[in-house]
Amino acid sequence: MLQNLLFLLFCSWILSYLLIALCSKAFFRFWIVDNPEKYWKKRAPIPYSMGITFFISFFILSFLFIDYSYKLGLIWIFGWIISLVSFVDDRLNVSAKIRLALQICIGGIIALSSIKIWYVSNIFWGIVELETVFIMVGDYTFYIIPFVFTILWYVFIFNTLNWTDGLSGNTSGLSIISFFILFLLGYILFERDTYQWWRDNAIFIMKLCIILVWILIPFWYYDIKEKILMWDSGTMFLWFMLATIAIISGGKIATVLVVFGIYSVDAVYVVTKRILSHKNPLKGDFTHLHHRLMRTWLSKTQFLIFVYSLSFFFWLTALFLEKTGKILVFFLIAFIVIFINKIVEKFWKTHDSL
Repeated sequence: MLQNLLFLLFCSWILSYLLIALCSKAFFRFWIVDNPEKYWKKRAPIPYSMGITFFISFFILSFLFIDYSYKLGLIWIFGWIISLVSFVDDRLNVSAKIRLALQICIGGIIALSSIKIWYVSNIFWGIVELETVFIMVGDYTFYIIPFVFTILWYVFIFNTLNWTDGLSGNTSGLSIISFFILFLLGYILFERDTYQWWRDNAIFIMKLCIILVWILIPFWYYDIKEKILMWDSGTMFLWFMLATIAIISGGKIATVLVVFGIYSVDAVYVVTKRILSHKNPLKGDFTHLHHRLMRTWLSKTQFLIFVYSLSFFFWLTALFLEKTGKILVFFLIAFIVIFINKIVEKFWKTHDSL
């Protein structure tokens, strides 16, 4: 198995590098580039919506190296829909209502399939069973709570983590860390379980994550140097894969929330501030954590190192700590995010008064 994973790793890296090179030339040829003056940047235009290469690479590699299954088929279909709609959205600014409707439909259809959230390994109360309320529709059993919970999960992931894409290298770096840790989770599941179905499922998870990590690494290199831009066509696909792998891994919802606790807590904090200020809570602005810190004393490199380090640390704790430890980590995340926001707010009040 190790040799197969290493070969898959190599192929993922090579294919990603080639697609980035080819698409960059094509995007310049058809002038699919950004407007740097819009974001007060003094540089030449660069290709944007390059995140579309993620799905293309993923589809080719998973088609060649992963045995087809119902789960993989659903991932292909919805991965393509999300990437295509987001690619169009990058150009035409599709209505937020349309995007929300698409997210609800994706979550709902997945919830009606075998990929649904049956239970949650909750960091506070242990296992929470969700299939307790159901309706019989002919021979089909419709489980209400998993259906609603799965929809909410996808909508939450899409909207909360989409706000990470405000700084070059942020989303791509966090994604590499995330899928690498999910790979480790797959390995732990493979070594721990004796039931063959779960071992096969763990191999499936590891292959998905190997592909995603190594198609992202070349992209991250160019992204952090601001040679290309991901935009929603890449961000939405990556968060779809994160949300889906969390379900496939056995309802590791709480684990993912701990890992992305920084942005989860930040999202709640920012939305609450917008509501209290009588603003649209879903309308984007420049008040998120990375925006605030970048306006103070941190450089882009320093901020990325800070976020990467915290995220990797929280991932590891989510994998290896027991329930009590995870609870403490969750509250530590909330304290860090709120403390930083308060410090930055105080800094700017003092700065503005001078």
